[in-house]
Order: sequence, then structure tokens, then C-alpha cells
Amino acid sequence: MGGGTEAFPDLGRHCQRSDCNQLDFLPFKCDGCHQVFCLEHRTYKSHECPRSEPNSRKVVVCEICSTSIETTGRDEKEEKAILEKHEKSGECDSSKKKKPVCPVRRCKQVLTFSNTSTCKTCQLDFCLKHRFPTEHSCKQQSPSGAKGRWRDNLLAALWARSDGGCAKTGGGPPASQPRTSHSVKAC
Repeated sequence: MGGGTEAFPDLGRHCQRSDCNQLDFLPFKCDGCHQVFCLEHRTYKSHECPRSEPNSRKVVVCEICSTSIETTGRDEKEEKAILEKHEKSGECDSSKKKKPVCPVRRCKQVLTFSNTSTCKTCQLDFCLKHRFPTEHSCKQQSPSGAKGRWRDNLLAALWARSDGGCAKTGGGPPASQPRTSHSVKAC
């Protein structure tokens, strides 16, 4: 069966499931039965593919260490035997299962490479919500001292940037020194 519309006859294909026949502009071709299906019927199970077994993969996850073990083409008894063999092999370690979480009390966010931030003060890893020292009550720096030092550094930087202050307030350079730059300064 062809596909498309009147304006674009070669665009898309109809789902080959007998009770669907939906026109899909991004159809899926089954690698088992080589028929074309829509998004809803693309899986082996949804279109009842007769050749799904050789191509499908089945994986069982160990409850102790969260390791995935492939069990393609085996029944439940064999899967249990494979899990028992895995547990006895020495590769099964319960410490692998525990994932790092944010150390802030009542925060259960699992730390991954994309949502982890290291505090520059205490060198601990936190989630993005608690990455600032004030959010995780940082042990090595008091919040009031941090604000005071930060404010002092800011004022010193502003003073240095404006050559000692603004001329309107009387804090500018002495009158004996000629002004060399012709730029306009905002006060």
C-alpha cells in the first residue's frame, strides 16, 4: 500500500496492521517481519510479530547491586539460576547499588554528573538547589562574614575601577594632577 497525500504522494506510509491503516509520515519498519507500522504498533508486542524472539533481548536487573544481566532466550527457572550464579560469583557487591545523594537534610536528590556542584568552601558535592554556601549551611564559612568580605571586595574593586571615586563627591584625584583620559565616567 502506498502512502502520502494528493499533493505529496510519496510522503509517508500506511500502517500495515489490518485494523489500523493509519498514514504515518515517519513510519517504522519492523526488523523481524519487515513490515511498516505507525508509532503505536512499532513494537513486536503491539503488532504481534511472529519473528520477534531472535531479535529481542531480555535483561534481568540484580536487586543487590543493580547490575543488568542479559537472559535472552531463557525461561524463568534459568533466569533465577543465572541470578543465583551472579550473586555467588563475587561480582555482586551491594556497595555498587548506593548512588550518591545530596547531603543536605531531607534532600533526596541523586547526584549525577549533570546535576552535581562542588562547593568551593567546604569541597562537598551538592545538588544544584543546594550548591550555594548559604543554601547548605556551609561549615567553614559563616554567612555574615562571607557577606562582609564580599561587600568589601566589591567596594574595593569599584573604587579601583573609578580611579579612586567620583569627582562630584570630592573624592576624585587631586587638582594638581592633570586628567589624562578623556572617557566619560558614570557616578
